[in-house]
Amino acid sequence: MDRDTAEPDTAALPGPNARDWIEFHTEHAAPSEYSHEFVWDVTADADGPFVTDVDGNVLLDFTCHIGAAPLGYNNEKILAKLREFDLVEPMKIAGQDMYFGAGPDPETAEFPGASHLMEKLVDVSSQYGMDTVFLSNSGAEAVENAAKISHDHNPTAKYAYAFDGSFHGRTLGTLSLTFSKPVYTRHYPEIAGVKTVPFCDCADASAGDCDCGFARENGSQLRDSLEPEGGHVDPDEVAFAVLEPIQGVGGYRFPNEAFMAEVGDVCETYDIPLVVDEIQSGVGRTGKMWASDHYPIEPDVIASAKALRVGATISKKEIFPEEKNRLGSTFGGGDLLGSMQGAFTLEAIEEYDLLDNATERGRQAKELLRDGAPDHVDDVRGKGLMLAVEFDTTERRNAVVQAALKRGLLTLGCGKKTIRLLPPLDSTEREIEMGIDIFTEAMDDVASKALA
Repeated sequence: MDRDTAEPDTAALPGPNARDWIEFHTEHAAPSEYSHEFVWDVTADADGPFVTDVDGNVLLDFTCHIGAAPLGYNNEKILAKLREFDLVEPMKIAGQDMYFGAGPDPETAEFPGASHLMEKLVDVSSQYGMDTVFLSNSGAEAVENAAKISHDHNPTAKYAYAFDGSFHGRTLGTLSLTFSKPVYTRHYPEIAGVKTVPFCDCADASAGDCDCGFARENGSQLRDSLEPEGGHVDPDEVAFAVLEPIQGVGGYRFPNEAFMAEVGDVCETYDIPLVVDEIQSGVGRTGKMWASDHYPIEPDVIASAKALRVGATISKKEIFPEEKNRLGSTFGGGDLLGSMQGAFTLEAIEEYDLLDNATERGRQAKELLRDGAPDHVDDVRGKGLMLAVEFDTTERRNAVVQAALKRGLLTLGCGKKTIRLLPPLDSTEREIEMGIDIFTEAMDDVASKALA
């Protein structure tokens, strides 16, 4: 497959082979599992955003595995480096019960491992004074460990703050911080003491124009809830506030600048650790390394995953517990291949100026989307290549996802009526134009039909 000339080429989706694979998978899979009816053929041609399914259909993937494959498929910026090494078994090792290296010393190591990835993460987070990393398997674990170190840092704390519309993972701990769809949380037990306040994406966050209720005459709902301001929560008993700089599952909601400044000021004033969940928005997705870099906040802890291939909790040494075995995980930081891919991804972002590319291609995509948006599109928004198109109804959104798939473009819904678009960070002008043209055709097709 030649990425420079490849184009989507599809018949009926899902095809007969895909249906066979789906039937085979679902025979033993948990029934509540949710997947899109696209079956990637890992033995077939794929390059960047282009991928082949088990029926031979070629699709243009603007999901990047929900951001977990930031450069798409078989990208030479990563693959060329992986080919250099004779990989070993076990690939997944007990990386926090055993040290491991690749040769006589770290400087001349044959390939980067978990220790090198931690070094790179500290480097790209140094603007916040962060110098320490705990690696894990997933984003949920990264957030769990952010909560744990924050509580350890303030052992008498009884409370935490989260925001309406948030999604932080599917473990019981992270579900206690999640306030998007009830299907994620309904009837599960909760950690006590979690307070919620609105996530403000209002056009104006001043008290008279804030529809969500966050802004108040002398500050905010967050500030007013604290004891010195007349509330009932002692800020000394708050372990942390956890915030997605840009809400992902909740609908690609981009916060009001004044809201972010207020959250940052409250946390700084009352010495409340601010945990930022950068699992979907981080690692270059928005045109900066972290989405937090766009806003007037100073995070104390960063939780990352997806694009890194491993989970990472990043902070300052003084926030992490010193007691041995206070944090731990057999496989934490032990995925040799994942750590290598994470390190190579960070290298590629720097080597190929992919932050600038994400910014420029994102600008191109938004212009094309806004120019081609029919009347039933309520909003087009985004930073870098973290893009969203919001429709007038959920039914319309779902119909556009299917119409785009029929034409060979993979997209994903989020929130109530929004489609998220996550092209690879190294997308070309041609690929963005092609993908948005297909998406616009899908929107126009749906506009011409009556919806049930």
